[in-house]
Amino acid sequence: MLITFSFTRLAVQVRRWFEIGADATMERGARVELLLLDPQPHRGSESAGQRLVVDRPFWRADLFDRMDRPGEWAAAHVHPSFDGVEPGDRVFSEALTADPWGWLEEQLRRPADRMREAGLDPADADGDLEDLRAAVGLIVAAARRFGPEQSLTRDDDARLTRDAAERVRRLVALIPAEVPYDREYLRPWLEQRP
Repeated sequence: MLITFSFTRLAVQVRRWFEIGADATMERGARVELLLLDPQPHRGSESAGQRLVVDRPFWRADLFDRMDRPGEWAAAHVHPSFDGVEPGDRVFSEALTADPWGWLEEQLRRPADRMREAGLDPADADGDLEDLRAAVGLIVAAARRFGPEQSLTRDDDARLTRDAAERVRRLVALIPAEVPYDREYLRPWLEQRP
C-alpha cells in the first residue's frame, strides 16, 4: 500500500517497507519520501480524469527497525538527496533514533530546507510549502500506521509490500552463498510473480 499526499508541485509518499541486506539482516518500517510532480498537460474535457505523475524523489526518511533488534530503531536513517532516482548514502542521526516521529514531524515542517539540501530551489514549489506544512499531522499519522512498532505478521508485511517482491528477490540475490537467511520468512516475496 502506498499513500500519496499530492499538492501542485510536491508530493509525499508514505508506505510500509521491508528489505533484506547482503548480510541477511531484515529491516521494516515506514518510508516517507518527498517528490516533485511532473506537470502534465490537460487532457480531454473539463471533467476528464487527469494524469498524476509523481516522478522525482529528492528526500527520503526510512523509519526502520532491524527485526533482530526490535525497539532500537537501529536501521532508521535519512537520504537527504538523490542522484536522479537513486538515493544518496544513508545518514544516521541520534535525533532520529531518539524520537523518530517527532524528528519526522520537524523535517516535514521545513520542506524548503529539504529542497535546498537536495539542491532544489524552493521557489519551484512555493505555493505547496504551506499546504505541505498544514498536512504534516496527517502525513505523520499515516507513517505511524506503517511504523516498525506495529505488530504486523509476515503475511501482513507481505500484503502491504507485495509490489516490492521483485526488489526483495534482487536483494536476496546479493546475499553471499555462505550467509544463511530465513527463506521461509521470505517465501511470500520470493514466490510472488508479476
